[in-house]
Amino acid sequence: MAKIKVAIAGVGNCASAIVQGVHYYSKRGQDEGLTYWKVGRYTPGDIEFVAAFDVSAKKVGKDLSQAIFQPPNNTTKICEVPKLGVQVMRGPLLDGIGKYLKAVVPLSGQKDCDVTGELERSGADVLINYLPVGSTAASYQYAEAAIEAKVAFVNAIPVFIASDEKWASRFAKAKIPVAGDDVMSQIGATVLHKTLVKLAVDRGVRVDETYQLNIGGDTDFLNMLEENRLKDKRESKTSAVRAMSPYAVPTRIGPSDYVPFLSNDKVCYIWLKGTYFGGTPVKMDVKLHVVDAYDSAGVMVDAIRGAKIALDRGVGGELSSLSAFCFKHPPVQMPYPAAKAAFENFTSGKLER
Repeated sequence: MAKIKVAIAGVGNCASAIVQGVHYYSKRGQDEGLTYWKVGRYTPGDIEFVAAFDVSAKKVGKDLSQAIFQPPNNTTKICEVPKLGVQVMRGPLLDGIGKYLKAVVPLSGQKDCDVTGELERSGADVLINYLPVGSTAASYQYAEAAIEAKVAFVNAIPVFIASDEKWASRFAKAKIPVAGDDVMSQIGATVLHKTLVKLAVDRGVRVDETYQLNIGGDTDFLNMLEENRLKDKRESKTSAVRAMSPYAVPTRIGPSDYVPFLSNDKVCYIWLKGTYFGGTPVKMDVKLHVVDAYDSAGVMVDAIRGAKIALDRGVGGELSSLSAFCFKHPPVQMPYPAAKAAFENFTSGKLER
């Protein structure tokens, strides 16, 4: 079976979860916890990590199997990962480290590597972007390298690339797939919030107001204390929920606070106020508690495999169905059932993109 060779930009908790998860499933051959065991002809065990980039002195120069467990990474350890033979390279910094992360991420003194050259040398098929929220310039540089190296780009963070017409057209011209933006977790705050709003609308309830508040204890939440890094994040989450209603709904969504002792746990509170038959009021209060990194990894294994299918077929540009299924801010928003059906049609060959 052919492998999907994957490069990672940003070796944080999300990278740790997906590297551990791929090894976990490759040894078990079971689909518990996955949406799909096979996407096209690919299983999770067909994913092979071949390159990784970071700026931390604690990670650069180490084997990827060791780097994923270096602090401040603090997600749950689910298995031992054998040496992978992939040395973490020093990537470009640019705006990758905000003011709050500077205190916990010591910068490597090594010279920036040639990202394009490393992608080509490693034979990578797919580059996934796991940089911190707000890393706009750094994300653009990795997207540029993906185009130059002819590598599919899967954008897990809220910097708008797949959903930006100029970037999408550049990937289309290069005949390279791009998917994103901002991964929508397997059973996360956004997909749950979308589902509640769509359920209310479909059942004749008028949604009058809604909010979503999130707290967590990892570097993602520490980084998001910096408000000027959150513009795209707020738009990404808010637009995903608002798209479920045919009318405007007063909505407030966003990270709320950093609680260190939560580690990689994320706690979400969703509140919805509406009106149904005869003008009668209804309110919903929902609390969701997840391990954040694994919540995203369960979706990214599907996104990676979908991107490889696009590569195999020679499909370039934005992948509408994959993006709507796996991401909060896709080029085209869809209710979850419609997005899932579109993704299945794409991966089975019934839909071009």
